Amino acid sequence: MSTLVCVKRVVDSSGQVVLTEDGQAVDGRYAGFTMSVHEECAVEIAVRTGDATVMTLGDTDAVEQLRAALAVGCTAATHVVADQQAFGPADVAREIAAVVRDQGHDLVLLGNDASDTGDFQVGIRLAYELGWPVVNGVTEVSVDDGVVTARGAGPGGVETYRLPLPAVVTVLEGGVEPRYPTVPGRMRAKKVAIDEREPTSQPQGPGRVRLLLRPPVPSSVQVLGKGAEAAPAVVDLFEQLGVISR
Repeated sequence: MSTLVCVKRVVDSSGQVVLTEDGQAVDGRYAGFTMSVHEECAVEIAVRTGDATVMTLGDTDAVEQLRAALAVGCTAATHVVADQQAFGPADVAREIAAVVRDQGHDLVLLGNDASDTGDFQVGIRLAYELGWPVVNGVTEVSVDDGVVTARGAGPGGVETYRLPLPAVVTVLEGGVEPRYPTVPGRMRAKKVAIDEREPTSQPQGPGRVRLLLRPPVPSSVQVLGKGAEAAPAVVDLFEQLGVISR
């Protein structure tokens, strides 16, 4: 069985987080980059299933995240070299589907959502693109005799799903403990040749709309008086508002 695990280069949220000038993305210049904890767990599960290929879509710097996955046990890596900010969830799902078709994977694992955009869409869109079954937001995944067993928290407790291969699964953190790369693992990762490819089509973009809050309308308070002395002023105000008439 061949597993593809998808990761994304995202800003390290443990540092200072600021937005880009257009307000459409997170600027990582002051925080550094990593992969999300959901994806770290997905990588761990992929490695446990056996032959695992890691994939990312991003610029040349995203190789860092591929090497990190290779260092903990992934055996191959695919890099779709592109500006990830130009790709929306549907675009990313289409590129993953192209890799799956070309490489013949049986199981695709993704983080439940990207920690920078939080779109929650790629897994569903990918399954729709491939025509495969999908389960979202699980913490444990195992494969036996062509059947994927996935477990995750539900409203009534732990829920168990069984899907036939091929399938798509999105992973939440908490079910497995991601391993840390060893020095020999990092050395091996540096020697792995990364398969680079171009996008299969022009991206349509994320379709995000920037919303701005209007400044609050200034308010003023008029003190009409105190006690009985305020009564004439209250009557005058009611006349101005049309509440009473003389």
